[in-house]
Amino acid sequence: MEVFVKDIADKLENLAPIEYADSYDNVGLIVGFLHQKVKNILITLDLTEEVFYESINKKCNLIVSFHPIIYKSIKNITGKTFSERIIISALKHDISIYVIHTNLDLIWEGTSSYISKILNIKRKKVLLPKKGTIKKMITYVPIHYANKVRNSLFEAGAGNISNYSHCSYNFDGFGSYMGNKKTKPFSGKKEVFNMEKETCISVLFPSYKLNIIKEALFKSHPYEEVAYEIYNIENINHRIGIGFIGNLLEKMNEYDFLLLLKERMNFSFIRHSPFTKKEIRRVTMIPGSGRFGIEAAIKEKADVFISSDLKYHDFFKSEKKILIVDVGHYESEKLSKNLLKSFLYKNFTSISIYESKINTNPVKYFY
Repeated sequence: MEVFVKDIADKLENLAPIEYADSYDNVGLIVGFLHQKVKNILITLDLTEEVFYESINKKCNLIVSFHPIIYKSIKNITGKTFSERIIISALKHDISIYVIHTNLDLIWEGTSSYISKILNIKRKKVLLPKKGTIKKMITYVPIHYANKVRNSLFEAGAGNISNYSHCSYNFDGFGSYMGNKKTKPFSGKKEVFNMEKETCISVLFPSYKLNIIKEALFKSHPYEEVAYEIYNIENINHRIGIGFIGNLLEKMNEYDFLLLLKERMNFSFIRHSPFTKKEIRRVTMIPGSGRFGIEAAIKEKADVFISSDLKYHDFFKSEKKILIVDVGHYESEKLSKNLLKSFLYKNFTSISIYESKINTNPVKYFY
């Protein structure tokens, strides 16, 4: 069975919609063509020149990278930087490059989920929910067509709230209209005032599915001119956002917890604030750079906050209320490769999927 770049992109974007990525990020297909046939895939945390040549050796013509090779716009490509040289080489060798970054961080089954399972932590919610991920649609349908339109919206992805599906609010009323000479009204006559018994249907849906939901509405609705309203909702989706909050199955002292963290995550070092002399049960974590989450972790009354790229003064924020832990940027995100390989392997069995064996961490340690 042939697999194309578009097939891979569609699956990844169904897992982690591009719309969830942070505004500064650059995700999706960065180099290449959606219609290109995929031979093999190489997954990496960072795309360096060494990793690129690894893809050639493994005969991979699609690279899925966690970190973008291009963050800002490029005015020229002359090969003066490693990213420019990779872009030039990728085009020469017909190798496509796809990036999945902060959108993978923000989803419920993303990087945080993978880490919490390794640490045997039962997650409760995300630490910092992302705003603006929910919209509401209200539409008015002839009463005998309500089921058809409502089910069409459900099939398109509307009406899901946490563990519940097919959620909607409905009430009956009367809609009025009068069409001019150019109209073809569903019921009644043109140029005649008409009252139609209608059902008002209200559903919530993920904001990134707006166009899909509208298309489902227009296809299933019988009216020539469909009446509908779209609202941005301030409600928070506690399954979309950065970081996680969860509990260990059993309490541990701080020293034993750090040993567990180091062993399970295969860390070579851990920086931390002074011990609080309290037991660890409630755990918060933001993979990657997460210093902005310290205050939220304290507010949640967490026992420990784990992240990376913390500055000297960040550790003072502990004030013996919480254990603050820095495990390193590369170290906190390296498991995203395992997550992506596992996901793609389950969905595409006809091609080989490799995890890069190269340690791309630019930070070196002198022991």
